[in-house]
Amino acid sequence: MSESVVRLVKSSPTGAEPEVTPTVLTVVPDAPPARLVPLWVRSGRAVKTAVTHENTRSAARAVARHSLYTFNGGRIVARRTWDGKTGARYERMIRAAEAAGNLELAEEWEERLTRFRQARHHRRMDLLHSPVEAAKGVGVGAAMSVGVLVALGVVMAINNHDIRDVITPLKATIEFIATLIRIVQMVWPTAMVLGPLFALLGLWAVGSKQQAAPQWALPANVRSGEGEPITPSIVVKALRDLGVPALRNAIKEMGDAGASMLGPITIAGCGVEVDVTLPSGVSTNEIQQRRRKLAENLARHEHEVFITIPTAARTVRLWVADSGALDEPIGPSPLVTDETMTANYAKGRAPWGQDLRGDAAALSLYQRHLLITGLSNQGKTVALRSLALWVALDRSVQFLMGDLKGVGDWAMFHGVATTLIQGPTDEHVIQVTEMVEGAVDEMNRRLMAPPGTVFPALIVLVDEAQVAFMCPAKDDAKVPYGGSKANSRYYTAVRKIHNQGRAVNVLMWQGTQDPTNENLPKLVREGAHTRASLALGTESQARMALGDKAVDGGAAPNMLRPGLDKGTLVVASDGIDIPAGQASITVRTHYIDDDAAVAIIERAKALRDGVTTLTVIERGEDRDPLADIASVVGDASRVLTQTVLKRLAALNTDAYGKWSFIDLKRVLDGTGAEPHKSDGRMVVSRDRLATALANRDDEGSASFSG
Repeated sequence: MSESVVRLVKSSPTGAEPEVTPTVLTVVPDAPPARLVPLWVRSGRAVKTAVTHENTRSAARAVARHSLYTFNGGRIVARRTWDGKTGARYERMIRAAEAAGNLELAEEWEERLTRFRQARHHRRMDLLHSPVEAAKGVGVGAAMSVGVLVALGVVMAINNHDIRDVITPLKATIEFIATLIRIVQMVWPTAMVLGPLFALLGLWAVGSKQQAAPQWALPANVRSGEGEPITPSIVVKALRDLGVPALRNAIKEMGDAGASMLGPITIAGCGVEVDVTLPSGVSTNEIQQRRRKLAENLARHEHEVFITIPTAARTVRLWVADSGALDEPIGPSPLVTDETMTANYAKGRAPWGQDLRGDAAALSLYQRHLLITGLSNQGKTVALRSLALWVALDRSVQFLMGDLKGVGDWAMFHGVATTLIQGPTDEHVIQVTEMVEGAVDEMNRRLMAPPGTVFPALIVLVDEAQVAFMCPAKDDAKVPYGGSKANSRYYTAVRKIHNQGRAVNVLMWQGTQDPTNENLPKLVREGAHTRASLALGTESQARMALGDKAVDGGAAPNMLRPGLDKGTLVVASDGIDIPAGQASITVRTHYIDDDAAVAIIERAKALRDGVTTLTVIERGEDRDPLADIASVVGDASRVLTQTVLKRLAALNTDAYGKWSFIDLKRVLDGTGAEPHKSDGRMVVSRDRLATALANRDDEGSASFSG
């Protein structure tokens, strides 16, 4: 701070010297000067604010809308006039009939066109003679009028005794005509101004009635169109504005404005359904790829429009939901409402939910492997569990269950399932793998039974199966439990059940999430007869989940809304009723909560004599396969692999009784003692085995669970 002396001059009366008072003022240091904004910057901000303001945008839309109403109204009137004066309408109808393959209708319209042209020709020929006839008519009419007026004047003159009355009628007529001319002269300038205005108003009225303006320029209530019923004109307009030039041009050329493309619009559940026959040059995938734009043109959200391919060639089937209908719940499951319901695995169908038409969607589980996938937290476990709850009401069905999430979603099956393993760790994966391998052993036992033997269903269910495929654990012989390669124990066991299990009612059910080639190998997903998918992220994932055929036919689980479409499945299976020509169906599944699931399982337990549920796979005596192989080879330099297998089985039936050459090769691979050919036959070498045992790492003897 600084101090300054300031002189304060005090005013004094006139003539007196002013009084000067020195005063000390404390001056605060100068504050930083306010930032000066150039005028052009402030003006630019003001302009930008004005342009982006909602009132400005609404006014701009209104100006554009009414201008386009007038302009497009003129186009509509001009086209109507052209159609009325020429044969353009008939020609369009002929082309539409030919495009539809209706030659009889095309011939009928051609006859009408011929009659129209003949009538037009007669009218034009009459116009050639009409000026002469009109002149004659005017002359004769004028002469007769003058004669009548003169005769009337003569009568008036005789009656009034005044010869001047002879021309009075003629004079009055002339004055009347002059008055009309003066009136026209007075009105004409105004008419020249108002006439075009009324004409423009008429064109505006035509354009306004037809809503002949872009969507962005229409009023908010018209632009949204939410809840608007689906009519043929709306469907055709939506297709016309889809951005497919060939389709747009074909609709313009059709005499019926595209109506011939549409089949009947029928009510289908909470929406409507219509088949659209596409004109030549337009492929069905061009429509499928524009699903979002088509939905917006129909004033719907993307998830409210489904496009499928029926059997008819060059045809797409559109199902359009009522606005907001898919966000409503579908109601409880019959498993919950009907406490007397039972199941029949072989002949019955599980009540799973409703299709988009509102019809009950029931799935046959008989001899069908099952795969359900989707993103996390979309209802996969509940959908899979509802099927298991239904089939559990058939007392003959047996379960082997592995829940690799381990949060209790399947805990209620304790007392129904023969095996129930719950947990996400590698140890749980190992136990689930051994459970599946045990199912393979049971399958092989059944396959050895006499032909015609009927076995009860054994359902091997693994939820969160991606945990098993991604497990890095290896057994004592360095064979991985997880993975997607042929040496994976879990993968191999699943593939064996897929290949032969169906014939003896050993079925594999898997639930997995976020499918990739690593956590859901190709051969595993293609081995399932029933494939269902909840919401997914990409089309490539949809193809993994359902297969190329279903996706090419319109299945689009990647279009479902994560979080909003929980429990909605796209199903590809011959076990569910799918409309003819479609490769998949969309099902909104019933939600069965944990309490309801417990109640259903209690009913299932009441049907059974009592089931002891194993929660841990019991292991046999630990063996060292490599040392056992060396012991059975003995002192011989080389032993045939078949002989080695027989000796191993004799050594320990539980551990080696079911071994094959593949098992033997699996243990010896990577040890340096792999089976090799000698004299054209596969043998095992004593020296190589000795070297392998000597070079074995220090991790301890390899052990094998019998």
